[in-house]
Amino acid sequence: MKILHVITSLRTGGAEHLMVDLLPRLRDLGNEVELLIFDGTRTAFYEELEQQGIKIHSLGIGGNVYHPRIIFKLSKFIGKYDIIHTHNTACQLFAPIAKMLKCGKSKLVTTEHNATNRRRGKWYLKVIDKWMYARYNHIICIADQTYTNLVEYIGQKPNISTIYNGVAIERFLLPINSISDKKVFIITMVSAFRDQKDQDTLVKAIKELPDNYRLQFAGDGVRRPIVEELARSLGVADRVDFLGIRTDIPEILKASDIVVLSSHWEGLSLSSIEGMASGRPFIASDVDGLREVVKDAGILFPHGDYKQLAKEIRQLCNNPVHYNVVARECQERAKQFDISIMAKKYNELYKSL
Repeated sequence: MKILHVITSLRTGGAEHLMVDLLPRLRDLGNEVELLIFDGTRTAFYEELEQQGIKIHSLGIGGNVYHPRIIFKLSKFIGKYDIIHTHNTACQLFAPIAKMLKCGKSKLVTTEHNATNRRRGKWYLKVIDKWMYARYNHIICIADQTYTNLVEYIGQKPNISTIYNGVAIERFLLPINSISDKKVFIITMVSAFRDQKDQDTLVKAIKELPDNYRLQFAGDGVRRPIVEELARSLGVADRVDFLGIRTDIPEILKASDIVVLSSHWEGLSLSSIEGMASGRPFIASDVDGLREVVKDAGILFPHGDYKQLAKEIRQLCNNPVHYNVVARECQERAKQFDISIMAKKYNELYKSL
């Protein structure tokens, strides 16, 4: 099959990261796979895909990814592929419009990456969303809660299914860390600084912990200055490190003692699976999209409850046996989300269409 994935950019983010791991595996299953991005700014993800031999089409550099001219540029690709698979809202909306203009025979597939989004709280957008989703031959939800919430929003459809996101597990499997003689504990969160994420709660939790607990954030985004200011205002800036966008996440996790993902909502976070695979205990907010992955393996804390988060971190670091049990259970759970399983299920779906 000839397959085109469409995403807004290759900047930092879970869906963007997914392209790097997924597309080469779909190609290795015998397909011709290419990627189209609205914003062609070169990033580490962009260069990594290029190095793996994936052809990338760019519709421009920077700019507004919702500009109507993108529809006309996108329409030129309609009909040239058996499958056109979109990610992110702008791509989800523009691909059906472009297909109407071109009347091509490409099958449209989209992935719903979050259990919710801010659009669903605005009644006047529901009409547009229902029209948009109805234009797709198939909709993939990345987790059970994502499926449930989408069905509640647009109604039950026979062309909606769940295929769990996956990661290249072999890159992140590390021996269980030993903390018996540790003097300093490193807490790590890997995620973009977006409204969806809740780095603030983790900064507040560090304030509750002794000085030998340090926090580091890998990632970047619009909320980073806000979180940096919060660390300064709480007097913990000297214990909080902002690492920026990194391509050496396995090495960062290896140097960590506990991995945390504090979020307001999720779909199925790739960084949560990577963190669970790393041989470190994983702690996450008890919210949709994290609960179903972490429950009965890692530790969930009430959304925004920084005192409970601090308590959970301290209990892990003070009890090596508890630490090792949680780390081991997390690692076993992560193995269920290997990217090769996801790629095979995507390929089967494409064939069925």
